Amino acid sequence: MERALKKPLLNVLGRKLILLSGPRQVGKTTLSKDLIKDFAYYNYDIKRDLAVFKNQEWNRKKPLVVFDELHKMKNWKLWLKGLYDDDILKKQKVLVTGSARMDIAKKMGDSLAGRFFSFRLYPLDLKELKNYKTTELNYKRLINFGGFPEPFFEAKSSFYELWQRGHTDLIIKQDLPFLENIRDLDGIELLIEMLSQRVGSTISSNSIAEDLNRDDKTIKKWLGVLENLYVIFRVGPYSKNIARGLKKASKYYFYDLGKVQGNEAAKLENLTALSLKKELDFQYDVNGIPGELYFIQTKEKKEIDFLILQKNAKPILLEVKLSEESPSPNFHAFQKYFKNGIFIQIVKNLSREFSTKDGIEVKYALSYLEKLNLLQP
Repeated sequence: MERALKKPLLNVLGRKLILLSGPRQVGKTTLSKDLIKDFAYYNYDIKRDLAVFKNQEWNRKKPLVVFDELHKMKNWKLWLKGLYDDDILKKQKVLVTGSARMDIAKKMGDSLAGRFFSFRLYPLDLKELKNYKTTELNYKRLINFGGFPEPFFEAKSSFYELWQRGHTDLIIKQDLPFLENIRDLDGIELLIEMLSQRVGSTISSNSIAEDLNRDDKTIKKWLGVLENLYVIFRVGPYSKNIARGLKKASKYYFYDLGKVQGNEAAKLENLTALSLKKELDFQYDVNGIPGELYFIQTKEKKEIDFLILQKNAKPILLEVKLSEESPSPNFHAFQKYFKNGIFIQIVKNLSREFSTKDGIEVKYALSYLEKLNLLQP
């Protein structure tokens, strides 16, 4: 199937350097090779390709050259800057992919400023799969096998278990050493396991540190590394002008839905979080529209699952439920803070859609996620 990013990438390919990042095995290489038929591909993880990068000796007759996992090369940004300043784009289109965030080498400053377009490729979701199978079947596959293409299309538990084990090993034993000098790999794995059991709950680094018998500074560092490696993503609290709003604790969700341990409600919330983040980042990468994803919680535990703030759009307060059709009473606690806001409760097992007299919309969860358009909710 064609990925949603293909056309946007083709529209800008060759104008500047293209940086494409995203989780391991999310389909970056497949997408890169699917853009045009004639290309050259080199991977920094492959020993036979190392000389290509060192000596800059690649096939320069191909219209497109793809450099994979380039962020693992020392001074990769300066290396790319040199190519750009040498007018490589007059000879070839250049696409760079990586399984870690491309902005992590901040020590090098803005060496690539103005020379690249950056895109992020995320796992499949209901919106990207809307022309594949039925909505219900796509949903079942997503919550059981995640949205990474290989296990999703294989759709077998035995295969997914093997894939997930190898995927985790690649990240922890191969990718992690390139980013940080972390020797406590068992601790990292324990942290991932703990987070997978607490999806949807607020996370305090202090409490995690106590549970894992590590210090708070270490846990904060590990959480940042796992974000950089696209294992988890953070949704922070929104407290501006919210009376007694939570300010410090965050929530963490997984790119791989299959990692989520818990009931279907937790998996649905993770799917929703990932779908919202994917849509916001797509709009920013492709159309330049900035947006942020938060949750709201007061010290009295009044909470709304998600707050979506996007430029030139009304705030959206979104509550996610598996079967509860009655609108959450917590909406009323925050309506005074978002007088022009849109209030939506999405429900997986819903008998009918309706709107309340005070403006709360109750919608089918899967249909809402499949047609997700935050600019026109």
